[in-house]
Amino acid sequence: MNELRIGIIGLGNMGRNHAEKIIAGDVRGCKLTAVCDIDESSLGKFKELRCFTDSHELIISGEVDAILIATPHYSHTTIGIDALESGLHVLVEKPISVHKADAERLIAAHRNKNQVFAAMFQQRTNSYYKKLKQFIEKGELGKISRISWIVTDWYRTEAYYADGAWRATWKGEGGGVLLNQCPHQLDLLQWLCGMPARVQGFCGLGRWHDIEVEDQVTAYMEYSNGATGVFMTTTGEAPGTNRLEIAGEMGKMVMENDRLTFVRNEESSVEHSRNFASGFAKPEVWNIEIPIEGTAGRHTEIMQNFVDTVLEGASLIAPAEEGIKSVELANAILYSSLKSKIVELPLDGRAYEKELQRLIAESSYQKRAVKKLDENMDKSF
Repeated sequence: MNELRIGIIGLGNMGRNHAEKIIAGDVRGCKLTAVCDIDESSLGKFKELRCFTDSHELIISGEVDAILIATPHYSHTTIGIDALESGLHVLVEKPISVHKADAERLIAAHRNKNQVFAAMFQQRTNSYYKKLKQFIEKGELGKISRISWIVTDWYRTEAYYADGAWRATWKGEGGGVLLNQCPHQLDLLQWLCGMPARVQGFCGLGRWHDIEVEDQVTAYMEYSNGATGVFMTTTGEAPGTNRLEIAGEMGKMVMENDRLTFVRNEESSVEHSRNFASGFAKPEVWNIEIPIEGTAGRHTEIMQNFVDTVLEGASLIAPAEEGIKSVELANAILYSSLKSKIVELPLDGRAYEKELQRLIAESSYQKRAVKKLDENMDKSF
């Protein structure tokens, strides 16, 4: 195979954005040959391609070697299973599924390991996070003791939530800021520091918007090595903050405002505490700004990696199987808040699925108005 034929299923904001990038030639070694959306009016811009309103018909059409799934969240699982069982390569938008039990079902369908199965976690290509991961893996921070991520710059308007009846509902989306905006941060959190052993979440449902799902979150995390973490996010705060701190015995690294800094202890704080005679002394520090070269995390890099893995056997940056971790973390935080208790990990996926089904069954929420937007998604990143 010299060129990968790709079909995109779901032509909302993200699907259109991906389609335009492929058509423009931003991704080498592939071409867009088919598109699908249940809303036939969304297909008008792509009349030169094979167009479908049924995802299964596209999957079995013979027009594609691979699909990119950019539909509302629940159908990531069903469409992904259909495509994998039909022998196609699959790239799925985040989150890979709404809840852990569905993610397990989707991953179980990936039986043929010759099929490439990837997730759209483009922030793994961000040069800042790559450098931060490198420092952690080399042990530059020593034993990690504290993680704090304030990511409250995901501000969204009421118009955003009115763009589609499925948005911000238990039945249509399955969650709010944790499942829509923050899968990237939750993926990076576990990618950098591993999964916590337990979490306690405090979630505001419709705190800032006329929605029924969470738009404000504070989560406390404990790790098996004794480290603790706090994760805070919302779509209701402006201008918001995006500050990640990771502290260890050798100092702390901070990422904020496109800067990565390392306040490095000259000696381990543990050793200094044991050996220094003065009760008020502190380790001497070096203030280092880490030079960063490269990109800030782009969707096209994940698409290019996906194509290169199919055609050339490259290694995946974001294997879809790893996507279950961010789903599990989001589920655990919300489940903890709903049940007002600490949740141990690994999460009981079937218990959370049952709770989500209860929320859907008991929902009386009615969306006031739906007004479809046609906006440049680059504003979101």
